[in-house]
Amino acid sequence: MMKKVALSKKHGFTLIRTLLRKNRITAQPRGGFTLIELLVVISIIGVLIALSFVGFNQARKSARDSKRKADLEQIRSALEIYRNDQKTYPSSLPQLETDYMADVPSDPSNYSYPYSGITNSYCLCAFLETLGSDETIGDCTCAGDCDGAGTSCNYKVRNP
Repeated sequence: MMKKVALSKKHGFTLIRTLLRKNRITAQPRGGFTLIELLVVISIIGVLIALSFVGFNQARKSARDSKRKADLEQIRSALEIYRNDQKTYPSSLPQLETDYMADVPSDPSNYSYPYSGITNSYCLCAFLETLGSDETIGDCTCAGDCDGAGTSCNYKVRNP
């Protein structure tokens, strides 16, 4: 038969203390991250990067549009000075390069600005990337497309 062992209070307390110590050692967290935690952090970082690229791309489009508008105003100023001297607008923009402009600026996307000029009027055009496709600024019509791909211009300036 089985032999009964009498446990004293002291022996029982030692046994409980030993069991608690073992559980405490195994219950302590380990020193690393779980795979799920790493995947969650990586996915959050990926979403933040994607959102920043969208914002950055919009800022780049806006900067190119600002350059286009500034270029058209610079050309407009040279055209008015040319008309003041010659009493007519030039038939093409390269005529401005002699005395009125060092170089005629080109579109930031390496396209030229469509221009049509006659004696008393002109029309200078550009394609703005941030302007809606159904919006058009200006009321003149320019010959040719703005980007070489058949895109019609949506920003136009003409003589005052």
